[in-house]
Amino acid sequence: MNLSPFHALVCHPDTPDACVRGIRVVAECEADGGLSLRYRLDGALDGLRIPAGGLPLERLWAHTCFELFVQAEGGEVYREFNFSPGGQWTHFDFSAYRARIESPALPAAQLGWQRSGGVLTLDVRLPAASLPAGALRLGITAVVEHADGGHCYWALGHPPGKPDFHHRDGFALALPAPTP
Repeated sequence: MNLSPFHALVCHPDTPDACVRGIRVVAECEADGGLSLRYRLDGALDGLRIPAGGLPLERLWAHTCFELFVQAEGGEVYREFNFSPGGQWTHFDFSAYRARIESPALPAAQLGWQRSGGVLTLDVRLPAASLPAGALRLGITAVVEHADGGHCYWALGHPPGKPDFHHRDGFALALPAPTP
């Protein structure tokens, strides 16, 4: 995977995170229209709840997970992906801001999780059939659940107010259409 420079996520100011030093993500459109991402969380992992699996797919976002929001440049429709350290993943489709619609079955995402010392990494490969064609707008986010049950919210950018990953201002990374 030929990765572009990393993008640093920022913690929402209302939910400071004493356990996580930083989260970085690299994202790249591939020539076949797929998308590769590498998430890297650095911190005191023992202070976090990191799921081992078995969570209800509808609620992966309620626990430590990395997320991706993707939309065609200039479009309204978007898709949310949730990737759990337990190896589970799911997606949700929206016709507009938080207007959830029925989601089609998608080809499997390829996930590779690693935990070593104070680092949790995830390599994701999403096939082109899981994504809109052409140039993309991405919202790259993470939910971090602490051992005490509290949550911190990380994103490329946060709109004013409470954490809201669905807000258009969070779709902060533009990726050009892949070049064959």
